[in-house]
Amino acid sequence: MNESPHAAPDDASPSPGRPSRRTVLAALTASTAAALPLLSATSAGADPNRSADLLYVGTWGQSQVHAIRFDPAHGTMTPLGPVAEVSSNWVAVHPTRPVLYVAAGEQGGAIRVFRIDGASGALRQTGEVRAQEAPGVQGGLSYIGLSEDAATLLVADFSAGSAATLPVDAYGGLGAVASRVHDTGSGPSPRQAGPHPHHVVIAPGGRFALVADFGADRVFVYDYDRKTQRMSAGTPDGPGPYATAPGSGPRRLAFHPDGRTVYLLNELTADIEVLRWDGSRGTLTSRQVLTTNAPGHTGTTSAAELAVSRDGRHVYTSNRGDNALVVLSADPGTGLLTEAQRLPCGGVTPWSFSLHPDGRWLFVANEVSGTVSLFRVDPRSGRLMDTGTSVAVPNPDCIGIHSSHGRF
Repeated sequence: MNESPHAAPDDASPSPGRPSRRTVLAALTASTAAALPLLSATSAGADPNRSADLLYVGTWGQSQVHAIRFDPAHGTMTPLGPVAEVSSNWVAVHPTRPVLYVAAGEQGGAIRVFRIDGASGALRQTGEVRAQEAPGVQGGLSYIGLSEDAATLLVADFSAGSAATLPVDAYGGLGAVASRVHDTGSGPSPRQAGPHPHHVVIAPGGRFALVADFGADRVFVYDYDRKTQRMSAGTPDGPGPYATAPGSGPRRLAFHPDGRTVYLLNELTADIEVLRWDGSRGTLTSRQVLTTNAPGHTGTTSAAELAVSRDGRHVYTSNRGDNALVVLSADPGTGLLTEAQRLPCGGVTPWSFSLHPDGRWLFVANEVSGTVSLFRVDPRSGRLMDTGTSVAVPNPDCIGIHSSHGRF
């Protein structure tokens, strides 16, 4: 059986942690009830020239991208329905151009480029690049994201065991693959038979690229050249990978604004590690490990998403085993973490979430219940409040935000 880059725990067979049919149907009924009045109320007084954002939602196994119009002033969401009929394992939005990138789950690792119509939310495909070098590789990409300067698209290819970089031009278009690196290794879980990159980030300073590899239980550190936008393995005596506990399944990485602290979320053990980053040598050192599981947790264990607030005071994670969001406070001097809040995710299986650029909102893609749920963020405490607002989207797996305040 081919592994899926986003495979939820125990996909092949039922487990105590997998929600029952009754639970899913109840969640879907509740989300639809919440979404329908919102659509009618918002559409009735719609202003075609209003300043609003667009959320683009990838759908797991549905071969669609859905759009939602979001009004950050009033905290309202209006579903626009499917706007592209393409496989969408992951989506990414250009920070300053009306461009959406969609990573496919199909063979070949296609990345499609779309032009966003800000008025209607419609998409127009303008390009396509194949990220996989071996056409016979089954399965698709697990992540795409832009470097901080938006000059490079970073690609994690779960199925092929590789990570790649693609140049981004001034208008948001993609060039051919500039570099590709291949991870090595495996882990004790049946899902870790070989390397499976799940996330790629560029370290502050632009000298190194870090790859969280779910299958190898490693964070690989590669040399990175900002001028050529290339990753490379470097010299044999260069920085080596950071080894996590066997069977942990590294999934997400995030740098603290101080540039010296890295947070690593492990999927299979559902814990978060605080790592010290030495930017001169390209090395990682463990400082703290915390579980994201609830006390007395039993059944499925699976952490999924990770984000750091812009000011670095709060760290957010999602736990699919507990159907929970976990907020952690970061010590301003050390970056070490303390759990501050744990709350239900507003649905079933929080595959991912996205923080709004203004820091006041968080959107959760609850994949199994088929809902995108809206949470309000308290900027001082970092705590979350479920607004009770959600929109029905079939099997949402990720959310990209096109802000109306971007510079075009």
